Amino acid sequence: MEGLDLKGLVQNIGIIAEEKNLSDDAVIGVVEEAIAAAWRRDNGKNTWKVRAVININKGTAKVFRMFDVVAEPEDSDTQLTVEDAKKINKKAKEGETVEQGFDVKSFGRVAAQTAKQVLMQKLREAERAVVMAQYVDRVGEVLTGSVQRITPRVVIIEIGKTTGIMPRDEQIDGERYMAGQRIKALFKGIETDDRGSQMILSRSDGEFVRALFEQEVPELETGAVEIKGIAREAGRRTKMAVYSGIAGVDPVGTFVGGHGARVNAVADEINGERIDIVIWDKDIKNYIMNAIAPAEVSKIELDEKNEKAKIFVTEDQQSIAIGKSGQNVRLASVLTGYGLEIEAAAAAKPKKIASSRSAESSLVDTANAEGVEDAENSENVEKPEDLETPDGAGDAAVSEDAETPDNPDKEE
Repeated sequence: MEGLDLKGLVQNIGIIAEEKNLSDDAVIGVVEEAIAAAWRRDNGKNTWKVRAVININKGTAKVFRMFDVVAEPEDSDTQLTVEDAKKINKKAKEGETVEQGFDVKSFGRVAAQTAKQVLMQKLREAERAVVMAQYVDRVGEVLTGSVQRITPRVVIIEIGKTTGIMPRDEQIDGERYMAGQRIKALFKGIETDDRGSQMILSRSDGEFVRALFEQEVPELETGAVEIKGIAREAGRRTKMAVYSGIAGVDPVGTFVGGHGARVNAVADEINGERIDIVIWDKDIKNYIMNAIAPAEVSKIELDEKNEKAKIFVTEDQQSIAIGKSGQNVRLASVLTGYGLEIEAAAAAKPKKIASSRSAESSLVDTANAEGVEDAENSENVEKPEDLETPDGAGDAAVSEDAETPDNPDKEE
């Protein structure tokens, strides 16, 4: 067979299977697909339905072209009338499939090259499928790999014997990658399409932050602390609600760590992204109050039916509660599951003094009392009503109803 040693290929199926960590049946299937593609390349069209069968003992192969038996064919490449089908198989009936067999004797140079390309591609796909099966149970874990290639739409990352892709929307906004760079990413799952199976990796998902904390906080594994919720705008800010049902355990301090070691380790992995750690509370009012931190809340009005809340803060706390471009309130809303609206709290009213008149009278009474006390200590005591106001004395000490003579020295 020109350009393709079919007999040698068949004899080496066992060796190929062992090298690629595949079963013999998987390799046989790949070889048959390659032979079918090469025969179709030499003898027909890409639209033909063809399958190949190899004889391992003899090292030979046979190809079968398949037709659907129909009353009125619409596609001559894949359909035959009952009459024509019976020329291939006398027992053919409408609705069945008939196969026309051909012995494979030789391939042209181009067809042989096609066979080799298909063989290599299908072996890679089969090998990849086996590796993928080994990773199925690791969804949600942080995997470490190296950047293999960067395209405008995806970053291709080599993970062990396979590769994964990190689509644009799974990347941290503003983050730059270089070929050969070691990188951590969350394994989100496996997607399958016409091109095969792909590992989907992410660095922007909120679960990536959770998984990083699981590596730093052993108390999560023991159940001493829990992560109740995460809201994230990758590359900018994350809010995370934590909780502990054990008395005496500080959940926030547990995640922050001594001198901030734990939270800083996570932040460093995501390029210094800000991480707010707040306490989860079953009381939704308290939870919302914690989530909107660092803003100080004056009052909260809940609409539990519609899962909405109005948060009242003082004027100096409004910008803090809302955050840059609305980020703080937006993340708090995602974290709590409530639609949040920031309102200005009414300014506190000054304490009411009885009246301006009573205040003034109070001052007069005080002044008069002091005057009496001084008079009692002197030799000549005058009654308060006989006291005269000297020129230049302040009006604050005079009652509104008091009359001041024009000339105190003039007798009436």
